[in-house]
Amino acid sequence: MPVQREDVVGKPIAAAKVHFERGPLSAFAAAVTDDNPIYRNLDAARAAGFDQIPAPPTFTFAASSRGTFAEDQPPDPTGGRNYMEEVMASLMAEGGLVLHGEQEFTYHKPVQAGDVLRKDSKIIDLYEKESKGRKMTFLVMETVFSDDAGEPVVTERFNLIHRK
Repeated sequence: MPVQREDVVGKPIAAAKVHFERGPLSAFAAAVTDDNPIYRNLDAARAAGFDQIPAPPTFTFAASSRGTFAEDQPPDPTGGRNYMEEVMASLMAEGGLVLHGEQEFTYHKPVQAGDVLRKDSKIIDLYEKESKGRKMTFLVMETVFSDDAGEPVVTERFNLIHRK
């Protein structure tokens, strides 16, 4: 492994402030063919115990592409480096394939239309395994969405797998 675990684990990948708006929440539900009315109808959402239209499961993974605005972004914690890209570029220089591996979401409280959450991402692990005589490198990242009080709302973990 050209990149050493101790050089990247704990390193930030990104930080952002993300706005969760009703239109993208409803559109995402439609895109994943979830016809539950709580994602489109405020009365149905309120009857289900929400104050606003809730975010469908897994929406936070795509949220940054629709809900960030330049004027309210936090300072870049990476110092201009993208450690995830550096690890993957180093591995891809050896040839092979990259796969999006396991992904998990922990919901601490609901994400709803109108929420503005802070997103902080970092590398939490880098390790290797052998499989069928081939080396596989796992790059594990964690993203925490937190509210204004700094309390976690959603924690995502996912890994990229490089198979040489």
